[in-house]
Amino acid sequence: MFVRRRGKDTAGSSASHTVATLTLPHAAHLLSCRVLDTVHQPVRRAAFEVTDPIGRPVVSGETDPYGGFAAAVPEGEYRLTVTAEGFAPFHGAAIVGDAAQSGTAEIILDAVEPPLLPQPGHWELDPAHSSIAFTARHIGLARIRGRFNTFAGAVRIADRMEESSMHVIIDAASIDTGLKMRDDHLRSADFLDAAHYPTVEFYSERFIHRSGSRWAVAGALTLHGTSRSVTLDTEYLGLGTGLEGEPRAACRASAELNREDFALKWQSVLANGIMAIGSSVDVTLDVQILRKA
Repeated sequence: MFVRRRGKDTAGSSASHTVATLTLPHAAHLLSCRVLDTVHQPVRRAAFEVTDPIGRPVVSGETDPYGGFAAAVPEGEYRLTVTAEGFAPFHGAAIVGDAAQSGTAEIILDAVEPPLLPQPGHWELDPAHSSIAFTARHIGLARIRGRFNTFAGAVRIADRMEESSMHVIIDAASIDTGLKMRDDHLRSADFLDAAHYPTVEFYSERFIHRSGSRWAVAGALTLHGTSRSVTLDTEYLGLGTGLEGEPRAACRASAELNREDFALKWQSVLANGIMAIGSSVDVTLDVQILRKA
């Protein structure tokens, strides 16, 4: 329901304003919360998820600029999860429809320290504990998943992490989607043309800290003989120690590519004008690096 009110603007003239009024459906109740930090400042864009007692999703979203969210749900008991970058996750129960728990609840999130960064020096990718995978849409329905089996890379960690650099080389012919006929086609001149362009390379010397453990790694991707600027959305996972006591660091990164930007334009049009292969390719990297002796 909308209510139109009359008022005056800053110049003193009459102005019309529309105020939105929410009317809940019959038997619905309002679940309302504010998410705050330990000094009671709102946590914006915190992700929340409401599930029923057996874990089925009911509603989800993000907090508003004031740290609030509200949802209309049936009376009952729910589980609530709230997560935000730089904070410990919250898990709790909510009983909706109980008069004793009416009003807006406050959820306080505790800040967590970001993981320690790798020590300055030269590091290298550990292929045995890393993966470079991708997904692409097939005939507008299912996603085809694949990976590259052979790759190598080096990372130079600078005294200031933002001044670090990395170089990754991928064997184009090592593409693997689990189907030989499809993989042979992807290696052919229609796609990667691995005979003429045997490697895919990514080079970056620009690490950008976003917040907490989130980074952007900006660089140049050379694929099928064409170079384009690409930014990896990266989550730094922290430091660890291998079985033999060697220091390790790990991260997870992703990027969305348009294959046509790299002159990979082969296409087959099916019935009703449906394209056999989508243009967008999602790339995901799970990487561990080892400190070089």
